[in-house]
Amino acid sequence: MADVTDPAFRQVLAAYGKPDVTWTEFVSADGLYHTREIGKLPDAENPLMRDLQFTKGEHPIVAQFFSAKPEMMAYAAKLVAELGFDGIDINMGCPDRSIEKQGCGAAMIKNPATAAEIIRAAQSAGIPVSVKTRVGYNTEILESWLPVILAEKPAAVTLHLRTRKEMSLVPARWELMQKAVEIRNRLAPEVLLIGNGDVKDLADARMKAQTYGADGVMIGRGIFGNPWVFAGRTATDTPIAEKLTALITLAHAFEALRPKKSFHILKKHIKAFVTGFDGAADIRARLMETENADELEAAVRTTGIV
Repeated sequence: MADVTDPAFRQVLAAYGKPDVTWTEFVSADGLYHTREIGKLPDAENPLMRDLQFTKGEHPIVAQFFSAKPEMMAYAAKLVAELGFDGIDINMGCPDRSIEKQGCGAAMIKNPATAAEIIRAAQSAGIPVSVKTRVGYNTEILESWLPVILAEKPAAVTLHLRTRKEMSLVPARWELMQKAVEIRNRLAPEVLLIGNGDVKDLADARMKAQTYGADGVMIGRGIFGNPWVFAGRTATDTPIAEKLTALITLAHAFEALRPKKSFHILKKHIKAFVTGFDGAADIRARLMETENADELEAAVRTTGIV
């Protein structure tokens, strides 16, 4: 997720409850090529290369890209293979209009021929390739869309169980996973199917996988404010002091790893970590006014909770 699963938050996840597989936030393959090759921006100064930083503790880790240009996807795939990533994921489900205008994200659902080319380009790097997509654009079209992806034999397909039109405005339609499994079993039984959408915690993920036949489950929004989710904790299991300590850790990691990014990006994490307890609104308001990690830590410590 953009500006969420960045290197700083992934390090916190790895420390508190590492998932079976970690995905990066998505990165523009085109932007990577233009800043690194044409722009000749040094890797240490390249924000897209900084987004691809990872630690040994995050393995297995998958780099997620978007592009509508096979040559750009091939470039990005080769690069991350050399960097030591364990796999590549292609985002064919993002509903953001700026991404779709580039022919990427959910727009790929409307252009299956290009989608197939993009998958093959990513596979040229020789490491596993997966695809994250939706069940359709305006309507559910699994019978026509999923076979296009399966024909390219990716290692896995993650299905966000909503259409692009539905965004996240309606409940995820997990019953469609059973339909997807039937299609997969018929056409490419070796491809793993991962379900995504409205997964609250690890117990919920396991229940959904068992009920609907998914090989795995991707948790997205369920990680907000709960980096312990993969250790089996729910959002209410963790003591407030522990949450605030984790937020301090995240703030310092963010500042160290993403020095050119606005500190205000952390506001979404402040909202998620500081909620659901007496006095949360007041503490949250104070933390929202901080401008750097030291200020945030000082504000937290004045509460006397940590």
